[in-house]
Amino acid sequence: MANTRKKVLAVASGGGHWVQLLRLRQSWSQCAVTYVTTTPDFKSEMLEDARLRGEPEPDYIVVPEANRWQKLRLMKLLGQIAMIVLTKRPDVVISTGAAPGYFALRFARLLGAKTIWIDSIANADELSLSGQRIGPHADVWLTQWEDLSTPGGPRFWGAVI
Repeated sequence: MANTRKKVLAVASGGGHWVQLLRLRQSWSQCAVTYVTTTPDFKSEMLEDARLRGEPEPDYIVVPEANRWQKLRLMKLLGQIAMIVLTKRPDVVISTGAAPGYFALRFARLLGAKTIWIDSIANADELSLSGQRIGPHADVWLTQWEDLSTPGGPRFWGAVI
């Protein structure tokens, strides 16, 4: 019998982006999940959590942290994310930010995956730069602040935290 579980690529930088992403993990508990983050320290915690929940062990991939001022690191990140998306071929990509999630959504959308962007709750006054730029490329584009939502997106469906 063929494996019919949806393949989810859950992508976030470390820190608050990662915490927010993990708060949503029950949503994809029945899926084959690959986590992509910039922090190697969370792998053992993720594997133990899956074991305790009785869920399949997720894949866990670490990519470099990069921002718009680190051009070489950004190019390395871009290449790694492209390879991950090409090899994993996810059905859905979800991200709470920042650069790794942006690149993952862009590549995955080209391959026909559904894409979900949830801008970080830390961005209370305006969307993050990645959040501002991802809108046209995301199937679902969300903000966690009601006053930042607009009719054309991002939408407000509530806060993760």
